[in-house]
Amino acid sequence: MSEAKSNLIQGTTGEWEIVIGLEVHAQVTSKSKLFSGAATDFGAEPNTQVSLVDSAMPGMLPVINEECVRQAVRTGLGLKAEINRFSVFDRKNYFYADLPQGYQISQYKQPIVGEGEIEVDLADGGTKTVGIERLHLEQDAGKSIHDQSPSQSFIDLNRSGVALMEIVSRPDMRSAAEAAAYVKKLRSILRYLGTCDGNMQEGSMRADVNVSVRKPGEEFGTRCEIKNVNSIRFMQQAIEYEARRQIEIIEDGGTIDQETRLFDANRGETRSMRSKEEAHDYRYFPDPDLLPLQFSEDFVEAEKAKLPELPDAKKARFMSDWGLSPYDAAILVEEQATAAFYEKVAEGRDPKLAANWMITELFGNLNKAGLELSESPVDEAKLGGLIDLIADNTISGRIAKDVFAEMFESGKDAAAIVEEKGLKQVTDTGAIEALIDGVMEAQADKVAEYRSGKDKLFGFFVGQVMKQSQGKANPALVNELLKKKLAG
Repeated sequence: MSEAKSNLIQGTTGEWEIVIGLEVHAQVTSKSKLFSGAATDFGAEPNTQVSLVDSAMPGMLPVINEECVRQAVRTGLGLKAEINRFSVFDRKNYFYADLPQGYQISQYKQPIVGEGEIEVDLADGGTKTVGIERLHLEQDAGKSIHDQSPSQSFIDLNRSGVALMEIVSRPDMRSAAEAAAYVKKLRSILRYLGTCDGNMQEGSMRADVNVSVRKPGEEFGTRCEIKNVNSIRFMQQAIEYEARRQIEIIEDGGTIDQETRLFDANRGETRSMRSKEEAHDYRYFPDPDLLPLQFSEDFVEAEKAKLPELPDAKKARFMSDWGLSPYDAAILVEEQATAAFYEKVAEGRDPKLAANWMITELFGNLNKAGLELSESPVDEAKLGGLIDLIADNTISGRIAKDVFAEMFESGKDAAAIVEEKGLKQVTDTGAIEALIDGVMEAQADKVAEYRSGKDKLFGFFVGQVMKQSQGKANPALVNELLKKKLAG
């Protein structure tokens, strides 16, 4: 089944296609806010990181934070996007309790970054290009807190004025899985660049999800926007629920209202919040307190020269230099720290063996233990040491799994565990021949069956010899010597 075909949803009137576009709000990594010197640390006491500008006191004027501009340009370059050396800040007017100015300073028709693209890794090992429409800078609003009192709402302005990059995709995604892969890839790029930490739990990255449905090949349908989704899992649930909701309405003869909806994670459903605003509802106009933002081509080139090797380039290098599969390479480059860990393990060793041990054994054990890679009891040197023992035939791959389990539990080096437990592989031809002779003598009837044409019994003999050696015999030697002896 093709990727496009598998994404279709079966309704009562035939198949439907989901059309998804995302507006990702990524908090810019900077020590101070977009237009003030107030701090941006997460978790501070409410209203302790608020300047007079953030609280909209009369007469206060915004001053642009150069570092936030730099970070937006770096992000645009990382998204292979057009950098606009002339951009304008606008006032987006709306009224809410946690927006003290009564407007948000954002960008509308002339954003800092124009069109770009992201190559997304799909579950089947393929890739898909998702277009980026724009990236603009804007300030965040404060936070309304409704669960501290039965009769009052509280306002925390710590986030007010924090710099956000709003990264708007084209409506190029056709499934919840593609949308999830897009957000993961975008987060990976931002983390490599150091422009956003991508921590969705802390709200430093969240998405507005635009969903519509159509019969394949028809015009786009009416979209609904699901606001402020702060986890990839919730985003997938919201898309799947919303698509089916829209299909049911249309198939029952109804029409879709363009509206803004919220996702209720407890119920796994979206619910109506308000009718969707159009741009004219916000009465955008250039902010009179801020001059247009202009910078030189030299500024852009200087930032381009400082960019790190990004995930796509690193993945291509891992495939060409190390011979890794697209799947393994994609997993290893998702986080910068993971890629660096792998390169240290693979240096001077079999790179495919190193990848297998990292992805299967190390990641598997870390997941079970609920640990991050940075907390692993088995570091690069220890994992490399284990791989060295496999490569020089000191231990077999099967024994290595037991050694790794002990390493993960105790933090000891592989060599020390092998020595302590006497796990060195038996490579002495004479010793292995003696084991084979013993097995053949004990299983004389099976030897006769094998020699009469029952070749499938060969695996049985290998198992018996390995059992007699307590798993220490070199499997390749066992196979070689057994074949000779069984042949008679």
